[in-house]
Amino acid sequence: MEINKENLLYQKLKTNFGYNSFRAQQEEIIEHILKGKDTVVLMPTGGGKSICFQLPSLMLDGLTLVISPLIALMKDQVQSLNGNGIPAAFLNSSQTAESVHQIKGQLERGEIKLLYVSPEKIFSQNFLSYLALLKIKLIAIDEAHCVSSWGHHFRPEYQRLNILKKHFPATTMVALTATADKAVRSDIGELLGMKAPKTFLSSFDRPNLSLAVLPGQKKWEQIIRIVHKYDKKSGIIYCSSRKATETLSAKLKAKGVKAACYHAGMMTKLKDKAQDAFIQGEIDVICATVAFGMGIDKPDIRYVIHHNMPGNLESYYQEIGRAGRDGLASETILFYSYRDVQTHLGFASEIKNKEYRKIKIAKLMRMRDFAEAQICRRKILLSYFSETLEEDCGNCDVCRNPPKFTDGTIHAQMALSAIARTNEQVGMSILVDILKGFNTSGVREKGYQQIKTFGAGKGTTTLAWQLYLQQLLQLGAMELDYKDSYNLKLNDFSRKILSGTANVKLVPYDIIKERQEEQKKAAKKIVQEPQENNPSLYEHLRLLRKEIADKIGKPAFVVFGNASLMDMSSKAPETIEQFLDVNGVGKHKAKKYGSAFLNAIKEFKNQ
Repeated sequence: MEINKENLLYQKLKTNFGYNSFRAQQEEIIEHILKGKDTVVLMPTGGGKSICFQLPSLMLDGLTLVISPLIALMKDQVQSLNGNGIPAAFLNSSQTAESVHQIKGQLERGEIKLLYVSPEKIFSQNFLSYLALLKIKLIAIDEAHCVSSWGHHFRPEYQRLNILKKHFPATTMVALTATADKAVRSDIGELLGMKAPKTFLSSFDRPNLSLAVLPGQKKWEQIIRIVHKYDKKSGIIYCSSRKATETLSAKLKAKGVKAACYHAGMMTKLKDKAQDAFIQGEIDVICATVAFGMGIDKPDIRYVIHHNMPGNLESYYQEIGRAGRDGLASETILFYSYRDVQTHLGFASEIKNKEYRKIKIAKLMRMRDFAEAQICRRKILLSYFSETLEEDCGNCDVCRNPPKFTDGTIHAQMALSAIARTNEQVGMSILVDILKGFNTSGVREKGYQQIKTFGAGKGTTTLAWQLYLQQLLQLGAMELDYKDSYNLKLNDFSRKILSGTANVKLVPYDIIKERQEEQKKAAKKIVQEPQENNPSLYEHLRLLRKEIADKIGKPAFVVFGNASLMDMSSKAPETIEQFLDVNGVGKHKAKKYGSAFLNAIKEFKNQ
């Protein structure tokens, strides 16, 4: 499109942000907002979501209120806006009374165009009444996936934000997120009380990012190789614990790497110092928990490493999205072991809400399937967000070293036909029963033994069907509907397969099974080897300790202190004699708790 230099949108874009042209969909979104229409924007990290509300704010006669979940994110965006000559401010708990008073004076004089606040601030004393005194023309809800209980970062206070539409019914609202599957998308507009919002959905594909999953063994040797490969270039290493960020950054510094750690337990000044040093290029590598990265506008991050597997694909996608925002080739590496799954299952078991716990586990299984997959990883990632990539990407580890494929079109047509004939009201297990011709109570209850495809796949084993269905889901040939009892649904790609206009390649069952057995053996071997520390076993034992403490009505430390659990996870004793060698274990506690903890350690090793 030829730029119309007289166009005010383009003038503002160039003057205030320094760009000559819009990215995909930005101009259409902005024009829709300027017409006063509610809007939902789903755009990948680095896609330019912020301009979709920041630029309109400059053209509206009044204030744009931005709801943002993190103080660090507010600070970065406000600093960036101020640096572009745009009057913006934030109000949060980190400010002095004098600073708040000064900002309120500017707001009341109409001198500020964008005001950033947290969801909690909205519901603080008299703040809504104060906002009513201001001329609010646009409300932007950032990280809008937090509104949905189906999302990976659900925050109950986000659901209460529908009060904004009740207080400001005539004010335009835009909700934005980089990570939302189909279930979350359908929630956003409704739960925020938006009026017939139009949803703008950008492609989630980031073709400049290579995707790779590596075994979770000898991580340090592989990490230092990657860091040296990108000498003096920026990278993020995401760790699952605060201690891991500190240990890893110390080891890197000992090797002459400019590294720092970042986690929520650090003092604010130290976190700010590490973040600023990374953004300014004084630090090459930041070892961080997931507390780091939201809203960080650093375009030249060349690699993102996951020291441990995240608990869901949304988090994984959001975190790898911080690499290569300049569009240049960048690398993403995920270290995976089956112990990661067990650790996340342990966390999920502590969730009291049964439905939310079920969602967490379902999403964890999709993440596990991605890590264990032997089909194009980009296909799996995009299909999770309901986007179909029919050709292999050529830029992931599986594509670079592809397994043997077989024509799976007939198997796919059997499965998809069964889904269609059950009116899309079956989950994985019942679908397998139908295909195998098993006359189970679940099949009989719905009369599925009468449909044409009952028993159509009886020549294929149950385990093979389970793996083939998993691949079909990963390929986007069908979808899992979390909001409809986890039933399987057809889509456009499904209908192409059924009509014979699209074929499906599947990895044979024996190849996948062989790989899974190798992974399980490797995981067991790692646990049995003497280790300085074993965080996954530690977490396993911590959950047992909590269970025992709850039963006896005592604090957890009364059973064993953290130091004892650390030593126990390191030594992994197999007998009572070995158990007595653990720091903090006397005869009384060995007699009282020894059997339970030894059984837990044995169970963990056999997983």
